[in-house]
Amino acid sequence: MPMPAYVRNGRFDVLAANDPGRALYSPLYDHAAAHTPGRPPNSARFCFLDPVATEFFVDYDKAANDCVAFLRSAVGSDPYDKDLSDLVGELSTRSQDFGRRWAAHDVRYHRAGHKRFHHPLVGDLELDYEAFELSGDLGQRINIYTAPPDSAAEEALNLLVSWTARETATGALSAAVPDHSKD
Repeated sequence: MPMPAYVRNGRFDVLAANDPGRALYSPLYDHAAAHTPGRPPNSARFCFLDPVATEFFVDYDKAANDCVAFLRSAVGSDPYDKDLSDLVGELSTRSQDFGRRWAAHDVRYHRAGHKRFHHPLVGDLELDYEAFELSGDLGQRINIYTAPPDSAAEEALNLLVSWTARETATGALSAAVPDHSKD
């Protein structure tokens, strides 16, 4: 069974995703289509500027803290990245929550962990993830999600993957979840 996976940069722009990854993160793609058409989905913007994020990320505080800590790490690695500075400035001015968390000066870099989602189609999912740095593309990483064998999450993920395969075959998923991987 294909596992959800996506590639993102240090600014949290989702550059590419497989079909299960796009289906898992469909609320992120919906946010991008509504608020930043023509640009890649950005999970930091979604996290702090879309109220749906607090429902989608079951452990929202952890997701938000991890996002800010990773952005701080990215700024430390490349303090002259104008796009990154612009993103931090945008989030600071548009989200008091982001500004409060940014002021904590937390810096962390996670390569593996556990995330809980509340997906609008399949309900609750508890997934493990691992992130791999792409050595040929500095600052890019691929995140891959897996469910424990014989778990409710595996069953829900199988349902999501089968829905994705069925919808992709009919073309409906392409219309519902735009592909920004070529942006």
